[in-house]
This record gives sequence, C-alpha cells and structure tokens, in this order.
Amino acid sequence: MAPLSLMAAGVNILTKSFGLFSSASLARCSCAFTAAKPFSTSAGGPPKRPLTGYMRFVQEQRPQVIRQHPDVKAMEVIKKVAERWRLLTPEQKRPFEQAALADRNQYKVTLERYKAQLTPAQSEALIEEQRQRRAKRKAIKKKRELTSLGKPKRPRLPFNIFMSEHFEEARGVTVSAKLKSLQDDWRNLSIMQKQVYVQLAEDDKVRYKNEMKAWEEHMVEIGRQDLIRRKERTARKTTKAGKKRSKSKVTKPKKAAAKKKPTAAAAKKKTTTTKVIKKTTRSTKKA
Repeated sequence: MAPLSLMAAGVNILTKSFGLFSSASLARCSCAFTAAKPFSTSAGGPPKRPLTGYMRFVQEQRPQVIRQHPDVKAMEVIKKVAERWRLLTPEQKRPFEQAALADRNQYKVTLERYKAQLTPAQSEALIEEQRQRRAKRKAIKKKRELTSLGKPKRPRLPFNIFMSEHFEEARGVTVSAKLKSLQDDWRNLSIMQKQVYVQLAEDDKVRYKNEMKAWEEHMVEIGRQDLIRRKERTARKTTKAGKKRSKSKVTKPKKAAAKKKPTAAAAKKKTTTTKVIKKTTRSTKKA
C-alpha cells in the first residue's frame, strides 16, 4: 500500500505543478504533441500515426535545449525549440518534412493492411473510436476558442465555494483525502452556516447572468451568433420578427359586407313567383 500512496502523492504534485502553467501555454504545448498521438493505445491496435516534420525536429532538438538550459521549465523548452524551427530556411526544414512524408506513406499502407484483417464488428468499433476521438478534439478546440473569446465562467455551487475556501487547510495528504474530509465537514455544517455559501452561490449566478448577457451582445456585434445559447438565439429572432411585423403593419380599409345568402323560404318564394309569371306569359300568348 505504501508504494501506491507514494505514487498517488507524486501524481498530485505533478498535477499541482501543471496547474501553475497558463491555459495559453498548455494549449500551445498540447497542440504541438497532438500529432504524435496514436489512434489507439490498446494492444494489437491500429498503427501509430507518424510524426510531422516539426515533431521530428522537436525530438532532435529538445535534448540539446535541456542540456544547454537545465533550469528551464518544460514550456520554455518547447518555446525555444519552436523559435529554432521558425528560424530554419525551407532547405533546412526539407529533410524533416521528407522523412515525415515517407513515414506517412508507409503509415497509409500499414493502416490499410491492418483494416483488411479486421472483422466487420472490429471495423465498426474502430470507426466508433475514431468518431469519439474527433468529437473530443472538436470539443477541446471549441472550449479553447470560447476561453480565448473571454466567455464567462459558469456559476459555482455552494459546496464548490466552501471547498475553494477550505481546501488548503483540509485534513489529508492526497487530493482525494482532502475532498473526503471537506465533504464530511460540509455535511456537518448547520443550515445557517450553509446559508452563507448558498447566498454566495446566488450572487455568483447573478454575476454569470450579467456577464453572459454582455458577452453574447459582443458576440453578435462581431458576427459570432453561432456561439450564443440556443434559447437566447430564439428569443432574439422572435424579437426581431415582432419588430418587423409591427413596422410592416398597415391599416387596410374594411371590406364591404358580404351579401347574405338567401334563406330557404325566400328561395322558395322566388321560385313560386317565377312559375306564376311563366304561366301568365303562356296563357297570354295562347289568347
């Protein structure tokens, strides 16, 4: 059990250290290493995706940068390697790009050979895995875009506010132990003590509502209506349609009253009168 706890503590330390990096730097780093990720990590899975020319250069230059700057953080190492890549001429980049192209062609052949030996069920599973990965990458990309556009953070729950205030002083060494102790402390709070955090959460909801309204108005101004919430989008369309109808509404003259249809009795009386007139006309002609 001791080695497991030490491993967990090491993971927590790494998590906290990564939390010190800015979101922008993490985004750049993750973008750089995305191309090197394989389709699948399962045993006997598809072949790994080949490295790009830039990633080949990173693999070559990273150890050198670390030796030259041993005290530099990982993000700074990537920045220095990227700067070196930008300073290369097209002729200097060509060997890395040609090697990447050769690997890409070999990868296509290997992938087709791998797909040919799969059963229909395995092919469907591979397609589904690829679909999920694409959806995940798309969601991450959209989240980064919203963050760069300054989308307000969602309101926090009362327990989340309590946890952020008391996390450092919570009992336990690992993150999971601290969370468990905070949950126990939260359950032991009285209703009056919890009410403070409930009120803070309500205030945070108001903050979120106001910031989202201003942010969505700004998105409309810059032509990004696709980022507006669906309900707000529908409400805006309804408001615009109502304004157009009110402008185009013109008073029209009243139509003349439609002629009333004759009743059955009137029609019968008219028919009888017509018959009498016809008989009188015939008798006059005979005479």
